[in-house]
Amino acid sequence: MTDDPNTLVSTAWLADHLGDPDLRVFDASWYLPDMDRNAKAEYEIGHIPGARFFDIDEISDTRSELPHMVPPVEKFISRMRAMGVGDGHQVVVYDGMGLFSAPRVWWLLRLMGKRDVAVLDGGLPKWTAEDRPLEDLPPMVRDRHITVQRQADLVKDVTQVAAASKLGDWQIIDARAADRFRGDTPEARPGLRPGHIPNAINLPYKNLLNDDHTMKPVDDLRAAFAKAGFDPAKPAITSCGSGITAAILSLALERIGHSRHALYDGSWTEWGKYPDLKVATG
Repeated sequence: MTDDPNTLVSTAWLADHLGDPDLRVFDASWYLPDMDRNAKAEYEIGHIPGARFFDIDEISDTRSELPHMVPPVEKFISRMRAMGVGDGHQVVVYDGMGLFSAPRVWWLLRLMGKRDVAVLDGGLPKWTAEDRPLEDLPPMVRDRHITVQRQADLVKDVTQVAAASKLGDWQIIDARAADRFRGDTPEARPGLRPGHIPNAINLPYKNLLNDDHTMKPVDDLRAAFAKAGFDPAKPAITSCGSGITAAILSLALERIGHSRHALYDGSWTEWGKYPDLKVATG
């Protein structure tokens, strides 16, 4: 793969830059309840040297009834400063699955106007498989100033997604597994209808990953999008269960040079909940 400090970097790249004074590393591990894993506890046992723990559920809009929605700008700034992340820092985000929740934080930082942020390809599993160093010490942090310029075009709300579904001016790409997209499988969250947003196409996020949870090469990504029915001439809205794996699609779109994309933050947790929103199956 080609290292790109604005999208995706290899473990070798991170190892070479780990001592850079302007590098900041985030452990953005997050797990579904049925995975039976504790992200914070695992971080405290061992993490990439200097990594700060990015709590996706806490650094969110906790006033919302929906999970891990985008935090208010003031809260985001407060948390970044507390983690010693400021202007001019290169950020690398990883997770404990390989490539699962880290892209969500990559997307969130881009939403807040920070471009110099990349996901670690293969994440912590690849790093540890290569016998690279870990530590269990909390990092030394200094409060740093960070400037936020929210990029409103990178996120969509339910009203905007409903309009896109009806008008077809934006294509909606759903990252959930095919059986969930079709509505063949009940949703794990109570109260959600099975199915998908009308006129959405399905590209399960796992189709973009290799067996070792690294991201596929650019040509293979383009082929996966094409097979799903993606039209490169149209802007895209990515969606999933709750706005986590949709960001994997967003990262892949950026990798193939399709920069006109936004993420539906509420995703199926919001859409599947309200009976006045139409649902498609099959």
